[in-house]
Amino acid sequence: MVVTPQTLFTGQQLLWLPVCASTNTEAQALIVQNRASDGCTVITDFQTAGRGQRGNQWEAAPAENLMLSVVWQPRFLAAAQQFLLSQAVALGLHDWAGALLGPSPKLKLKWPNDLYYGDQKLGGVLIENSLSGTKIQHSIIGIGLNINQQQFALPAATSFSQLTGRSYAREVLAARLLECLERRYLQLRAGQVGQLRQAYLQALYRYQETHLFSVEGRPVSGQIVGVEEDGRLAVAVGNELRRFGMQEIRHL
Repeated sequence: MVVTPQTLFTGQQLLWLPVCASTNTEAQALIVQNRASDGCTVITDFQTAGRGQRGNQWEAAPAENLMLSVVWQPRFLAAAQQFLLSQAVALGLHDWAGALLGPSPKLKLKWPNDLYYGDQKLGGVLIENSLSGTKIQHSIIGIGLNINQQQFALPAATSFSQLTGRSYAREVLAARLLECLERRYLQLRAGQVGQLRQAYLQALYRYQETHLFSVEGRPVSGQIVGVEEDGRLAVAVGNELRRFGMQEIRHL
């Protein structure tokens, strides 16, 4: 049973597939065919070729988790402002997870937009933007969330069910997630950029903590002090402030 979200447009056009290669790929096909409205959402029970950040595969057992893609048309954003959309999406995830788990200092957003509980990953985001001139034409927001799965190949992964001992109705969770995402997206569309940035920093994993990173294959001790407008991570390393893109630094 598909539950209709209480939204203005996000998820009002909703396609729930038993299996597909990737929800981002399905969403892209709908855009190409001019069949995707603003807020069009594709959800699947199982992806055969799910993609994550940094070119990684996304591991998910069939019919146990949430894998979805939302199509938005953020034509009010310049290409150089793509990270603002990433922040809004990450905060929507954080809001939604907080409603499920309750407020917890362990619930964090790992730069750029992974959802973490403590040092374990609950979900991730892959955003693919298409541009028209200097503006974003379409954004496909691909999201994978570990809901009911009990076993993972990676020890750093966990699920909501593992954390709470509960089993969840994914249809209800999907509707609530789309509502949370749209609220943050509307906040972005209204130009409330300062509030979004501040909320993102407050939720950021390891923010203002001394931590070990891998930079060019070498361990480096540093402290996250902020995120640049272009999305680069600002890290204080000794007396130097360094800025890193996504492929240039990893948490250890």
